[in-house]
Amino acid sequence: MFPGTIGGVLKLKIQWRMKAFVSSFLLCTALLCIHLWRPVTASSMQQNETDRLALIAFKAGITHDPLGMLSSWNDSLHFCRWSGVHCSRRHVHRVTGLNLFSYGIVGSLSPHIGNLTFLRTIILQNNSFHGKVPSEISGLFRLQVLVLSNNSFEGKVPTNITYCSKLRILNLIDNKFEGQIPEELGSLSKLTALGLARNNLTGKIPGSLGNLSSLTLLSAGYNNLKGSIPEELGRTCIDWMHLVFNRLAGTIPSSLYNLSNMRYFQLGANQLEGSLSQDMGVSFPHLKRLVLAENRFTGLVPISLSNASTLEYIFLHNNSFTGPVPQNLGRLQNLQTINMAGNQLGTSRGDDLSFIDSLANCTRLQRMSFNQNFLKGPLLSTIANLSTQLSWLDMGFNQIHGTIPSGIKNLVNLTYLNLVRNHLTGSIPSNIGELYKIQELGLLGNKLSGRIPSSLNNLTMLNILDLSSNNLMGDIPSSLAASQNLLVLSLSNNNLNGSIPNNVMGLSALAVLNLNGNAFTGSLPREVGHMINLEELHVSENRLSSDLPSTLGNCVKMRDLRFHGNVFEGEIPTSLQTLRGLEYLDLSHNKFSGKIPMFLGDFPFLIYLNLSFNELEGEVPSVEANVTISVEGNKNLC
Repeated sequence: MFPGTIGGVLKLKIQWRMKAFVSSFLLCTALLCIHLWRPVTASSMQQNETDRLALIAFKAGITHDPLGMLSSWNDSLHFCRWSGVHCSRRHVHRVTGLNLFSYGIVGSLSPHIGNLTFLRTIILQNNSFHGKVPSEISGLFRLQVLVLSNNSFEGKVPTNITYCSKLRILNLIDNKFEGQIPEELGSLSKLTALGLARNNLTGKIPGSLGNLSSLTLLSAGYNNLKGSIPEELGRTCIDWMHLVFNRLAGTIPSSLYNLSNMRYFQLGANQLEGSLSQDMGVSFPHLKRLVLAENRFTGLVPISLSNASTLEYIFLHNNSFTGPVPQNLGRLQNLQTINMAGNQLGTSRGDDLSFIDSLANCTRLQRMSFNQNFLKGPLLSTIANLSTQLSWLDMGFNQIHGTIPSGIKNLVNLTYLNLVRNHLTGSIPSNIGELYKIQELGLLGNKLSGRIPSSLNNLTMLNILDLSSNNLMGDIPSSLAASQNLLVLSLSNNNLNGSIPNNVMGLSALAVLNLNGNAFTGSLPREVGHMINLEELHVSENRLSSDLPSTLGNCVKMRDLRFHGNVFEGEIPTSLQTLRGLEYLDLSHNKFSGKIPMFLGDFPFLIYLNLSFNELEGEVPSVEANVTISVEGNKNLC
């Protein structure tokens, strides 16, 4: 949800698209090895016993075959016709390929795999193999493709795999390998793709990988690698570098900028520092994805990025970049996502949002985030000219002023609009109700005035609406009840008045309702009992009165009730005893009377109970030692 809402702090919904990466890796694997497959021939019934017995031993290591893929592995068929087995035309009845991709097979890899000496391809991806990779695999001197990804292999990456000198593709992604990346891998001179991501690898990236002059793909993300990125990697042909989510430190080696075919440069979530080459876009003219987020980079965002005309994704968020956002990003006609949130971008000129004019040329733009920077200036009307494909617009926590342009209605595919904690003034444009696909709308912490537009009733897909901490006035439009998918409604700290609409209190999907700090009058509607998913109800610092409705007891998911600073009266309802998940209960500064219910001391998750400054009497219930309790200001307690 949006920063500042009761439900929590906004989390940037950036997906690193690891699944997409693995899929792309597999596609690369398929394309590189498709020529290796040979149709099965069975002109002769003579069998090679060595290969047959090795396959039988392989099958013996399987403990579960849910799809029955190995059911054909019996003497009724020649082994060259067994599922997943591929034999050579030239060398009759010698197994050259073993492809058991995504069959859910459980078991260990038999050492007898080393007897299949004509094997050129092994693909066991997306199964449940476990244990170590047998050392006998080193005998497969013809092996060109080894894909063991998405299994549970463990132990160290076998160093003797380097005896497979013809290996071109080595994919060990998403297993349980540990230890260091072997230096010896640098001797696999024919290697073009090396996948080690999503394991438990430690230590440094060996500089010997720089000897792999044909290497185009290096994937070692999601490990615990440390140290610097080796300069030697600049001697390779890498065009896909994926080292995200490690503990790599230091600067980007200057030699990497020599990799002119770089398409995917992904070093995010490390501890890298320093500034980027201002010629990055010239050095990487074919760049498609730039992922440097969550590091410690400083300096300017390179203006030359606009030269990388194929760029689709820019992730530079959560660094310490300074200065202006480049004004020429509109040259990136293929740009789909740009995220520079969580930096120190901005100038003192007050025209920091002028880059939006250029981005209007990016007709494929879908996501744009500049949240948490120092951008200063008016929200330009040209924001209405951004791509109609835009679904995510996040400009919160800046120094943006002026009014919300009415032309924002043109962004018809917006699902997420965040303008929180700026200096926006004026009213909320009524035609914001034409953003029919909006799911999250955050305008918290501005200086907006006027009434809440009744047109919000058109936003039937709305999940989160946060208009807190503005200067809004008038009542809550009852038309909001049309937003049946609302999960969070926060209108706190405004100048709203009138009664709380009964039908709004009947929004059964609502989990958080925050109306604190307004001037609402009347009683809390009985319809609150329809809000069976409600977890947080905040109506403090209003002018609400009368008894609390007993229907509150229907809100059995309630964790947080805050009613302080009103004029509620009568006894604390006994129906509250059904709220066994309560953690926070504040009824202070009201006119509650009668005895304090003993069940308040029985709530197992309670950590805060404030009953102070009421007219309660009798005995105070005992609570656990970790519970903060306040009952002062009640004169008749004993």
